[in-house]
Amino acid sequence: MIKDILFQIRYLFSNFPFRRKKEITKRLQASFGKLKETSFDFDAIEKYFRNKDHSEAYQVISDRTCNDLDFETFFMFLDRTHSKVGQQYLYDTLRTIKVDSPQTKLNEEIIHTLSQDAKLRIDIQKKLEKLNNKDAYHIATLFQQDHITPPKWFFAIKLLSLISLTSLILSFFNPIFFIVLIGTFVVNFVLHYWNKRNLAQYVGSITQLLKLNNVASQLFSNSLLKQLNPSLGTSLRILNEVKSRMSFFQLEARLQGEFEIIFWFIFEIFKTLFLVEPLLLFGVLRRLDSKRNQIENVYKFVGHVDMLVSIASLRNGLNTFCLPVINDGNEINAEAVYHPLIVNCTTNDIKIGEKSILLTGSNMSGKTSFIRAIGLNVIAGTTINTCFAQSMSFPLLSVFSAIRINDDLMNDKSYYFEEVLTIKKMLQESNTGKNLFLLDEMFKGTNTIERISAGKSVLSAFAKNNNKILVSTHDIELTDMLSDTYELYHFSETIQDATVGFDYKLKEGRLTTRNAIRILEINDYPESIVQEAIEISKKLDKIYLTRNTQINL
Repeated sequence: MIKDILFQIRYLFSNFPFRRKKEITKRLQASFGKLKETSFDFDAIEKYFRNKDHSEAYQVISDRTCNDLDFETFFMFLDRTHSKVGQQYLYDTLRTIKVDSPQTKLNEEIIHTLSQDAKLRIDIQKKLEKLNNKDAYHIATLFQQDHITPPKWFFAIKLLSLISLTSLILSFFNPIFFIVLIGTFVVNFVLHYWNKRNLAQYVGSITQLLKLNNVASQLFSNSLLKQLNPSLGTSLRILNEVKSRMSFFQLEARLQGEFEIIFWFIFEIFKTLFLVEPLLLFGVLRRLDSKRNQIENVYKFVGHVDMLVSIASLRNGLNTFCLPVINDGNEINAEAVYHPLIVNCTTNDIKIGEKSILLTGSNMSGKTSFIRAIGLNVIAGTTINTCFAQSMSFPLLSVFSAIRINDDLMNDKSYYFEEVLTIKKMLQESNTGKNLFLLDEMFKGTNTIERISAGKSVLSAFAKNNNKILVSTHDIELTDMLSDTYELYHFSETIQDATVGFDYKLKEGRLTTRNAIRILEINDYPESIVQEAIEISKKLDKIYLTRNTQINL
């Protein structure tokens, strides 16, 4: 009986690694194409992007446009990465528009292979998950930020370390040197713990850099992935030159994590006595400072691989997607395009040629969601070569928006003034041409007459230089004023049996029906209010008709 129990225990322990690997494989297979079930630390995710030089990019998507398009929610939907490095790299890619056709072709070849070869994909994912510790967010600081420098009196640390070693050796021959050793230890103790704050800044990032280098070496052995950066071997070799020194920090992190008290205590005395930590830390930082390009090369390689795995997983989870055609023409064509964040989103077709698009329709009918959908599709198409549509083609465009504008009370700016400044920046960009402008209810912070007048002037200016504009408005007057430069489309609602419904389908022409007052009626507003609203509406229609006739004359 006892022998049987012992046999079972030995069997379980001997098979534990195999069982563990099998569970990981099963989990990775099941998660492919699925949303992440995790929290998102955007302060950490954005760090690489915020500190990166984007001078060679076609456009960097602004914070305002990201806010308008719900970019963080969009990123959480897209992100299927398995490492913090890949997550940061994907975020940077999505906010940086640049088109590199040869790179896109290679990306597609790798994505196709990852989608078809589950064994290869899972093997890569297992390697990438080694960099899923939150400390991996800080690897980029090793090549993007200035390192701390040793104080001017750092020579004293070297001297004290030498005195400790000499005193230890001589104390075996003369006890007086043991007293010197004790005195030196006291001084070293103070310096050792002075350096702990410096060490805390780097122990995590340096430890993760070691893992990054190992993961990159393993991934680089794959001939297909090697094509992403054939010269990466040089960077890996150079970083391996400081691998032994960096391994000390890996040991430090492991001891802190596992609380191996006895060994930690002995090791801490040794480090204090000879001031090992400050000597190694500043020595490693000096060497890493000269290897920033190599660290960045390795970081980008691993991040790029993880991003391609993420794209493959994203596409696998979509019912409909397409690879966009980015051409040199002047049209945006989309068939069955939809907003990726709206469940069971209604699809629409759109063609934006010489004329841009002016949308009318009631609130909640789908105008703003459609505008956002086009913006997100253009961004995703130019960054990860994926559009949420049956087909989509467009020229290379810079994307700007004025959709969600708020008061800036801290700087004493009203809603209208904030909107004026935002649109002024867009007007400046419009002179360069090849822009996509997304606008919702322009100048709604001012009165009707001035809103219509300013809106007409600005939208006419936007329409020049091959810019593409999608703008929504409740001001029907604009549809007549801008019919020469804008195609008119609308979204509409239906009212049946005291209920309001929406089909979210884009329709040609301007909105001809008005249901706002009718909606008041079906929601049991007092009859006197409803009737007065109807009478005022009729009078205003006559005034508008007279004024519009005079303008046309």
